[in-house]
Amino acid sequence: MNNRTGLRWRLLATVALGVMAASPALAQQDVSQTQMAAASSSDAALDEIVVTATKRETNLQDTPIAISVVNTENLQDRHIQALLDLADGAIPGLRVATFEARQSALTIGIRGIVPLDANQPAREQGVGVYLDGVYLGRQHGLNAAMLDIERVEVLKGPQGTLFGRNTEGGALSLVTKAPSGNFGVRGTAGVGNYGAHNGELHIDLPAIGNLSFKIDGVVQYQRPPTKNPLAGQTGWNYFDRRGAKFAARYQGDNFRADYSFDVGNDKNSPFYSQLLNYNPNNLIVGPASGALPSGQIRPLPPIVKVEGTERQSVAEIGVPQQPSVDKTRGHSLHLNWDVNDNLEIRSISAYRRVTVDQWDNSGGAHRVPQFVSGAAFSRYSLATLKQWQISQEFQAVGKAGDNFDYVAGLFYFKERVQDDAATPNTNQWNADGTGYTILDPTLTLPGRRVIDRASVAYAKSYAAFAQGTYTFADDWHLTAGARYTHDDKNGKLFMINNTATNLTFESSNDRVDPMVTLAYDVTEDVNVYGKFSTGYRSGGASSRSLTYRPFGPEKVNSYEVGAKTELLDRRVRFNMAAYMMDRTGSQIDFSVVAGVIPGSTRNTVETVNAPGTTKIRGLELEGTFKLTDDLTANASYAYTYTKIPPTVNPFNNVAQPVFIVFTPKNAASAGLDYARPYDSFTFKAHLDGNYADATQTFDQTDVKNDKSFIMNARLSIADIDVGRGAFASFSLWSRNLLNETHVYRRDPANRATLGDYGNLNAPRTFGAEVSVNF
Repeated sequence: MNNRTGLRWRLLATVALGVMAASPALAQQDVSQTQMAAASSSDAALDEIVVTATKRETNLQDTPIAISVVNTENLQDRHIQALLDLADGAIPGLRVATFEARQSALTIGIRGIVPLDANQPAREQGVGVYLDGVYLGRQHGLNAAMLDIERVEVLKGPQGTLFGRNTEGGALSLVTKAPSGNFGVRGTAGVGNYGAHNGELHIDLPAIGNLSFKIDGVVQYQRPPTKNPLAGQTGWNYFDRRGAKFAARYQGDNFRADYSFDVGNDKNSPFYSQLLNYNPNNLIVGPASGALPSGQIRPLPPIVKVEGTERQSVAEIGVPQQPSVDKTRGHSLHLNWDVNDNLEIRSISAYRRVTVDQWDNSGGAHRVPQFVSGAAFSRYSLATLKQWQISQEFQAVGKAGDNFDYVAGLFYFKERVQDDAATPNTNQWNADGTGYTILDPTLTLPGRRVIDRASVAYAKSYAAFAQGTYTFADDWHLTAGARYTHDDKNGKLFMINNTATNLTFESSNDRVDPMVTLAYDVTEDVNVYGKFSTGYRSGGASSRSLTYRPFGPEKVNSYEVGAKTELLDRRVRFNMAAYMMDRTGSQIDFSVVAGVIPGSTRNTVETVNAPGTTKIRGLELEGTFKLTDDLTANASYAYTYTKIPPTVNPFNNVAQPVFIVFTPKNAASAGLDYARPYDSFTFKAHLDGNYADATQTFDQTDVKNDKSFIMNARLSIADIDVGRGAFASFSLWSRNLLNETHVYRRDPANRATLGDYGNLNAPRTFGAEVSVNF
């Protein structure tokens, strides 16, 4: 971005802030007397936020857990369409990134619990992701289009007692809107740059007796910001997401049943892998063919560009690439029976599956193999994954007397996952690197691929849990609970380097996760707490390993103190949490990329448990401020310190420093929201800014990505009465308003043979939307 363009957008941001600040005076004369009379001190107070972190609906401020909530309006303001959009830093303690460069699988972390490679059948996530209370077992398919989300709850810190396995960092809970039984239609249509268009339709049908129904449909599309010059082939950072959901509710006097079926189809392509530098070690440039003397590097072909951090709009080399396709399907049945005023019995039954066909040719000549005269290049990472899972949970939620609340339950989870992968090269150099040809594309098709690896894994988990809160002396609350979990896992790596194998692993673990919290109501609006909790992430085996090397579980103990406050007649809400986490058995990934099979380039990964104790320390601050009746500000900050003991690299048997990935030491977010009612519409404006320090993106190297600062904005004319009970709104939005560019993933593995390559964040996007509700 040139200086003039950058200045223009910074001025626009400044003007937008000025308009938001000045609008109260500009609009004062246009507000009707009726609207002014309707205003009261309660209107100026911040809205209450309801969460379900304790398996019951509670006020956020009365819940002694560090929680951040993103509601429907927040999602709209930031134009968040899928979970990857939360990578902008809206919640500083939550980190979201692509796995490798791919949108087809996401890496999600909280409080320094960020697995690098959970993209395998026998690997697990460190943060549990839930959809309406149903655990999603894979990181694949998580970037599907959001379907009428009511709120996103981010529970920080181990949630081992109520949520169980693989929640050592926390839990991310997606809560959708249920059928209301009242007729209503909400529709949205929008367009944007890069040929983008989006549409949503939500239909609430009127109740028929005790039955009510709801139908949701979503479409999201964007052309690739980086074009592929090979005719008919897909560029990079493209997506075409489709989603639909059917929900039905039966509501009796003391019994409710909710059934839902959701389906998603997500076509996408990876972010482009740019060459950031060439020969950063200043080696002697050797010959383009023949033996390469030690300490030398192959020359850079004349047609290969080193763009650094200047985002490429068109790749210099065309490669075969078709969209990856992620398909998700899910059924769930929630049953709620109010036995009496003091006891509710719940059942959550679910079946889900996800399939992924991965086509990732993101590197071209920017990744290994390096240039050799007449040799093949451009590693095409191809994979298929098929997973199904069933889960069943029973809960008893109740109270005994006026001072004791409890929840107890049973949980069962079963999963089968199978995958295979191949990495053929698709292009071939001419003699001097001034041109190339495309190799036989049929060799990339299923059935003709040379398979690097293929495996299958099975998991079963059984759990029983209980938690109770006792209130004494009116303002003290003691919560204690525990969860017992039994995990059985086994798997088979049945093909390596296109040769049949019979490598297996099997593990069985028992685990008890206790939790104790002591909370005190200093005043009605000020609450403090201290908490001890535990969590764990299951062990497994690396299917990228040549030996199917197993590794053990991670375990974490967490010590936390926090405060939740509302001040100045609920015009100020300020929450804080400070924590210390000690983790043993940290799962560390070491990788080597090399040609093993002729014509392909294999990524071999060995996962080991780090020795000793990994230390994670942090502070989180979050505030919301009602500055005027029309203007609200929010700010949040997360500090995270991490330290893992040196760990032996299994490829060279040397102990080396290792790191936690995608965890900036400092991260912050701030925003302004302005809403002013006029006689016939409401003017709304939103502006936010999000900062994160640079951080490591690989366990085994200290090389960091870039620090980042992302701004988003939205202007709306809302609540326009268009007659017959219908209301419309018109909005202009922009993500990455200043078109800031940073490398979010940097790989130094090829420094001695080529140079660093990296993936840049998404460019500025903008558009317009029209919504109608009736």
